[in-house]
Amino acid sequence: MTSILDPEVKPSRGREIAHQSKGCLAVLLAAAVLLFGGFFVYNQSKGLLEGFGEIPDYAGPGTGSVTITIPEGATLNDIGDLLVADDVIQSTDAWDRAVRTEEAATTVQPGKYLMQQKMPAVDALALLINPGSSRVRSEFTIQEGLRLSEQVSALAKGTKIKKSAFEKALDEPKKLGLPKYAKNKPEGFLFPDTYELTDDANARSTLRQMVAQYKRVTDDIGLEDDAKKIGRTPYEVLIVASIIEKEVNQDQYRAKVAQVLYNRLDEGMPLGLDSTVVYAEKLKTNTTTPEDRDSDSPYNTYKRQGLPPGPISAPGRAALDAAANPEEGDWRYFVTVNFETGETKFATTDDEFEEIRQEFQDYCRANPGTCDS
Repeated sequence: MTSILDPEVKPSRGREIAHQSKGCLAVLLAAAVLLFGGFFVYNQSKGLLEGFGEIPDYAGPGTGSVTITIPEGATLNDIGDLLVADDVIQSTDAWDRAVRTEEAATTVQPGKYLMQQKMPAVDALALLINPGSSRVRSEFTIQEGLRLSEQVSALAKGTKIKKSAFEKALDEPKKLGLPKYAKNKPEGFLFPDTYELTDDANARSTLRQMVAQYKRVTDDIGLEDDAKKIGRTPYEVLIVASIIEKEVNQDQYRAKVAQVLYNRLDEGMPLGLDSTVVYAEKLKTNTTTPEDRDSDSPYNTYKRQGLPPGPISAPGRAALDAAANPEEGDWRYFVTVNFETGETKFATTDDEFEEIRQEFQDYCRANPGTCDS
């Protein structure tokens, strides 16, 4: 018997072909396994990549606020572009994916919407479909320097919500979100600004919106920290700001007026302000008479030393900032010598004060009726 190990003996042709066929089959099987395995890995990797943000989309829930206006005739693609432009959503791809999975996407209506920035696209779409308190009905503006009762009248006119509803809401100040230092007194804390009125707004929600804006502005300017630096309480700074708002209308004078008030307080001098008497007596003039200044009101700063017990108006940002950051100086007096231009002059001594007061009186005589209105 011949050994198969004998190098001289060659395998038959049939056995050689069979051996080659088995080798080819093994190669094909290996290739198939590699191909299938590669496809499986690709599929899994694709899923993982999508899960990890292949389509750019914010994780949410969102931050800040922005008003989005959707015009008449805007397509869903147009809306997606608007949302990306205002950083409400991260990408139009994420928006398209959200739209494809929501049949109600076509029900989005034109109009104004209060939204957050950096929202997940699906959340942004859901808000537009069911906007609730995010749908803006109209806008209203409350100007600086109004006392609380005047603000209520302006709110009733601007929002078409009954005045009595605002008065009722103000009777429950604990529900308005006031700062602790307000001690549940809303005068001065309804920040003057332009606001957007949503579909489901009511008196209380509107007042809360204004108080929230006061908090945002005072946080932004660092009012509480600045109050500590100048040795005042935040409420005292608010009162000073409310006086500044009524006394001058030019930004260049506000911080100097703040310093005058603090100097007089520190020296134990009565503030002697017409604006506080006007508030106390509910006058309609810029100036006061000796009879007015004889008032026993705690707001009469001619007869009583120190600050009045509360704000006399709702100050805007510039007045709040000035009250928290007075301009250094030793002035003890100021007089607005021209009501038309708002020009205001400052004095340190009594003699200097007499000079600028005389200038004011000369102006009043030259412009009859101007100083009484």
